[in-house]
Amino acid sequence: MTDRYVILDTETTGIDPSQGHRIIEIGCVELQNRRFTGRTYHQYINPAREIEAEAIAVHGITNDFLEDKPFFSDIADEFLDFIKGTELVIHNAPFDVGFLNNELRLMNTGLGAINDYSGVLDTLAMARKRHPGQRNSLDALCKRYGVDNSKRDLHGALLDAEILADVYLLMTGGQLALSLGSEESSESGTSQNGVKRLSGDRPKLRVIKASESELKSHQEGLASIEEQSDGCLWLQ
Repeated sequence: MTDRYVILDTETTGIDPSQGHRIIEIGCVELQNRRFTGRTYHQYINPAREIEAEAIAVHGITNDFLEDKPFFSDIADEFLDFIKGTELVIHNAPFDVGFLNNELRLMNTGLGAINDYSGVLDTLAMARKRHPGQRNSLDALCKRYGVDNSKRDLHGALLDAEILADVYLLMTGGQLALSLGSEESSESGTSQNGVKRLSGDRPKLRVIKASESELKSHQEGLASIEEQSDGCLWLQ
């Protein structure tokens, strides 16, 4: 099992690749041993077609903005190198993987499919299992886990990948709150725990050893327990 994860998001010209819609943005954030490494992959892509007005309303990316951007075929090798050998973490993975596989198929160069390069973990499916009957959009999960998404006025692949990384870490190992608060308080988004991002170059923890007098006091305390009970487990 890999210890390297890539949190991925895409933006597209529409919602269905079978209707000719294409990817216009890819954003990736790398995690190693559950820590942010600082490595990202971000690319805007010329889709060689018009973007639907409904899609522009979601992500704000226009046809004019993408006019001078590279085609997917120009960046495919670099992108595949970045995700190779990782576990991709995607919210609603069938959507993004479907678009990525469509782009690879359109190239017709035998590059295969995304699953040939990495595993795929769907955080939407994970959230539905953990929180059945509740809203599990990325915004809803941010509110539930106390992740700041105040900068998310429009969808953006890299920003959404960074937000999803925080949500994923909390879903798989963090705490909703340090107190025994109710689910309602967690849903309100008032939790102050958030995610503390740890870099790979943290200083080593200090090791403070007990002094001779402290060790002597400890042994005397254990001896007292031994005398007043049927036995002291720490002395066995």
